[in-house]
Amino acid sequence: MKRREFLSASAAAIAATSSLAPCLAETSIPSGIPPTLSASAAAAARIPRVKNPGVRRGEMLYRQLGTTGVEVSLIGIGGSKIGRNTISDDEATRLMHQAIDRGINFFDNGWDYNDGQSEIRMGTALALEGYRQKAFLMTKIDGRTKAEAARQIDISLTRLKTDHIDLLQHHEIIRFEDPDRIFHAGGAMEAVLAAKQAGKVRFIGFTGHKDPRIHLYMLEVADRNGFHFDTLQMPINVMDAHFRSFSQLVVPEALKHGVGVLGMKCFGAGNVLRSGVIEPPDCLRYCLNIPISVQITDINSQMLLDQAFTVVKGFKPMDEHEVAALISKTEQAAMTGEFEPFKTTTAYDATARRTDWMG
Repeated sequence: MKRREFLSASAAAIAATSSLAPCLAETSIPSGIPPTLSASAAAAARIPRVKNPGVRRGEMLYRQLGTTGVEVSLIGIGGSKIGRNTISDDEATRLMHQAIDRGINFFDNGWDYNDGQSEIRMGTALALEGYRQKAFLMTKIDGRTKAEAARQIDISLTRLKTDHIDLLQHHEIIRFEDPDRIFHAGGAMEAVLAAKQAGKVRFIGFTGHKDPRIHLYMLEVADRNGFHFDTLQMPINVMDAHFRSFSQLVVPEALKHGVGVLGMKCFGAGNVLRSGVIEPPDCLRYCLNIPISVQITDINSQMLLDQAFTVVKGFKPMDEHEVAALISKTEQAAMTGEFEPFKTTTAYDATARRTDWMG
C-alpha cells in the first residue's frame, strides 16, 4: 500500500469506527457531523475517552501498558527538566524518591537530554536504596543506523547505572524518512532487537511530536516488517485536540492494535499555559481522560509534584459534552498551532540541530 493510500485509509477507518478498545475507552463518532456542530464538539466526538480512571492505590492511578502485561502509574516523571541545572542533584534525587514513595513508577529519559546529564542524574538517584527495582525506566535513542543505535544503548545503560532498560524508544520520529531508515537493512531496529535478545531491553517503542501522519506511517512500516511496537509516545494536550490531532488520529489506531499510548507535552513546554486560556489542572484532566497508559510530565519542583497528585486524586472520567466544554476554551488559540511550536517549528527538534546523532 502506498503511503498516501495508507494515510487516507487510516483516516477513513478512524472516522467510521464507533468503538475502540471497549475495555478501556469509548468514543462517539457519528457518520456525519451536522454543519452547525462546533469544532470543539466535533473534536470531542472523535477523541477516545476512558470508561474508568484506572486502578487506584494510595495517591496514584495505574493503567496497563498496552498489551505488555505491565502496570504503570498514570503520571510519569519527565527526564528533561529533572536533569537541568536549575535544581541541584540533591533536590532532584529527593523529588524522584518522593515520587516513587507516593506511587509514581514510570520514569522517562533520553540519550540526548542535557548532554547526558539527565540520564546520569536519574541513574544515580535510582541506584540508591533499591529505588531502581521500584521504577519502570524508559529512555530514547536518536541513532538511525545499527552502529549508532548500539553505541547509544550502551552509553545509556552506563549512565543509568542499570543492566537493562524497561522500555527503549526510537526518538523524534518527525520525518517520513525516519521509519524507513530505522527498518532498513543496517538500520537502528537491528541494534534494538539485538539488545532485547541480549536482555538489555524489555520493550520497544517510538516517539514523535511533529505530525500524526508520520506516526501512522511508522506503524505501517513496522507492520510491513512484521514488527509490533509495544508503545508509542505523542503530544497529548488541550491544544492538540484542534490542530494536527494525535488524540484524534493516532490514539484510536494505537488502541486498535494494542499499542500502549504515552502522552507528553501536557503543558506544551509551557506554551499551552502561555496562551492564557486554560489552567494547569484542566490541562492534566484532559490528558488523563484519554486512554493513555501514562502521561509524562516535567516535574522539577515540589509544587509540580503535588499538583500532579492532586489532579490524579480528584480525577473522574469526563463524558463527551464535558470534553467539548473543556477544549472549547482552547479552540480559537489552537487553530494555527501557535502554542504547539514543536509541531510547527524546528525549535524542539534536537536531531535537526545535531544530525550526527542519527548516524
